[in-house]
Amino acid sequence: MSRFRPIDRKTAYLLPPSVEDWLPEDHLARFIVEAMEKLDLNDLARAYAGRGSAAYHPEVMLGLPVYGYATGVFSSRKIERATPDQVGGRLYDSVAFRTLAAGFHPDHDTLATFRRRFLDELAGVFVQVLELAREMKLLKVGTVCLDGTKIHANASRHSALSHGHLSKLEVQLKAEVQDLLEQAEKADQSDLPDGLNLPEELKRRQDRLAAMEQAKTKIEARARERFEQKQAEYQKKLAKRKARPMKKMAHKLKTQTGRKLYALRKQTVEPVFGIIKSVMGFRQFLLRGLKKVTGEWALACLAWNLKRMAVLRQKSVQWA
Repeated sequence: MSRFRPIDRKTAYLLPPSVEDWLPEDHLARFIVEAMEKLDLNDLARAYAGRGSAAYHPEVMLGLPVYGYATGVFSSRKIERATPDQVGGRLYDSVAFRTLAAGFHPDHDTLATFRRRFLDELAGVFVQVLELAREMKLLKVGTVCLDGTKIHANASRHSALSHGHLSKLEVQLKAEVQDLLEQAEKADQSDLPDGLNLPEELKRRQDRLAAMEQAKTKIEARARERFEQKQAEYQKKLAKRKARPMKKMAHKLKTQTGRKLYALRKQTVEPVFGIIKSVMGFRQFLLRGLKKVTGEWALACLAWNLKRMAVLRQKSVQWA
């Protein structure tokens, strides 16, 4: 008698199985599907002109990136591969994406375009999710805590030059230009190195110097504008308050009530950043520009809220 169960991969199903049958009842994908069905996505739907071939429903196009951000799959290409296949060998993830896609297979370009196109509408969806949490008795409005964190931008340190680095390059290029000019003066007296074209080399460096000078001017203008803006905001705050905000906060934190309120950050806002960055793996923006980054952060927070709501609902069912 064999000690193992028989392997048979060729026997066909009598009836075609449902994709949902492969997912546990308390799976996050099921909860996101339910949430998408309850949200009012008419603002997104009205944005489609109705011409050409039928588009994918906003429920599908929003549910896929929300689940992706909640589970650490941020790239539209990876989500595209997950709808017909699997991600990282995790079968449930593959089935979950296919469930959210409702059997469709949107390509990565369609997914990326939807994400960029409807970033502004995510603010309204974010509020709807909070209202849904309140209806489900999962949201309790109380003390509001503020905190901040750092997320890597979608930019290269090597291509983004600071004012200080530009100044160093400027000194280096000026020295090279001076050296080339000295070689030009000696050109009649001695042979130049093979392959060295003095006019071209001089022009190339002088063009770089001109471009760097323009870049420095822009950086200095932005810095000056930012400084003046900060100064105006600071002076406006000082006009309203006699005491400095930092001194007022320092005094507040010395009181017993202030210390208790400050301690709430450890159980409210700080864990959220930790989970979004460490558990969900969101440590770098995929989009560029302040407006797009703000929308992408709203998408990440939306995914966190739905993920948290799914956990809280499961706990409430267990306690009931």
